[in-house]
Amino acid sequence: MANEFADAVPTPKDASTVILVRDAENAPSGIEIFLLQRVKGMAFAGGMTVFPGGGVDKSDGTAEVEWAGPSPSWWAERFSTDVARAKSLVLAAVRETFEECGVLLAGPSADTVVADTSGYSASRVALENHELTFSDFLKQENLVLRTDLLRPWANWITPIGEDRRYDTRFFVAASPEGQVADGVTSEAAEVRWQTPRDALDHWRAGGSILLPPTWTQLTELAKYDSVADVLAAEPEIPIILPTLYRDETTFRIDFPNQDDYYIPGPHPWAARPAK
Repeated sequence: MANEFADAVPTPKDASTVILVRDAENAPSGIEIFLLQRVKGMAFAGGMTVFPGGGVDKSDGTAEVEWAGPSPSWWAERFSTDVARAKSLVLAAVRETFEECGVLLAGPSADTVVADTSGYSASRVALENHELTFSDFLKQENLVLRTDLLRPWANWITPIGEDRRYDTRFFVAASPEGQVADGVTSEAAEVRWQTPRDALDHWRAGGSILLPPTWTQLTELAKYDSVADVLAAEPEIPIILPTLYRDETTFRIDFPNQDDYYIPGPHPWAARPAK
């Protein structure tokens, strides 16, 4: 097969995705991950099962917030980017997690975290509707951004040939005690907590559609026995740019360690027409 899309290169938009983890509630060991099935018909990843996240806003780059945890320069080094971009990515990660599932990685001080976010429901809607910036929200609530609750995890870029492309940094974070991750967002048709193995089994049975980066992170996280182990990990973060190919009968996306992805399960481009 040959790459038919070498000249179609829309610039990828920066995006952040947060993999929320918690220790499994009904098992002696293992973790559960918060997953969101996006509404069908959305312009990007409609109907797919994903982690919370989204594109970086302009306001993320200009935000002035109380910042606790690793500095923007530390994040820039881990994600192989510049300081301004790293700051925007971290802000977007925390903002999108709050907008999409109500989990807020911030607190009244540098060593506390909000115990209950239900009182911020109106602000959450305003953020999603772009009627309020995240920095203004944090200021009006006197909250400190807790970047120390995040860990860098991966970096994937949407393949060349897609109409919408994202340069996405993946983070992991433990779901704060007392906070409830929900699906109160216009972008979610369904949400659930699942162990990585259960999520992969659900996909194999045809119950969900996983993009390659989502499948890859679930496969990797299935190796961990606890949230503490996940947070202690220091993974290498190469930039992964899958390749989109097509021949007379099908589309295919090639990416590292892909073999098990193509054995079972539905794939996002299965319904696309061939040449």
